[in-house]
Amino acid sequence: MVDEIVTCVMLLITGIAILVIIHVWIVARAFGEQNGVGGTFAIQRRIVSIDEINKLPCFDYKVEVDEESQSYSDCAVCLEIFKDGDKCRLLPNCKHTFHTQCIDSWLSKMASCPMCRTALDISVCSICEAGAEMTGRE
Repeated sequence: MVDEIVTCVMLLITGIAILVIIHVWIVARAFGEQNGVGGTFAIQRRIVSIDEINKLPCFDYKVEVDEESQSYSDCAVCLEIFKDGDKCRLLPNCKHTFHTQCIDSWLSKMASCPMCRTALDISVCSICEAGAEMTGRE
């Protein structure tokens, strides 16, 4: 009877130890992906400098409404519809557009697109130096 109790206690301790090891592994993996160590969807946590932000294309928004769909673009940060003359920025990697003030504030905290989480890469931008006038269509 004592042998059976000792065996049960040993099996119980082994099972708990295995569960703890699995839990630690899962938690470590989850935190590793959030910090950019693993996984392809890791959020970029680096801060973008003011100089880098100012290199991004800035333009005055022009409303172009498709008469069939009546679709309007909106800023994913503040959720307001773009209006004629709004100052906007275009992210070079993903081509998403945001109000200048909204995206500047966002990029000062996180170096990724608020919509698709693509990491910001200023070197990709070929429009920055051109100064070409852009429209609000994506």
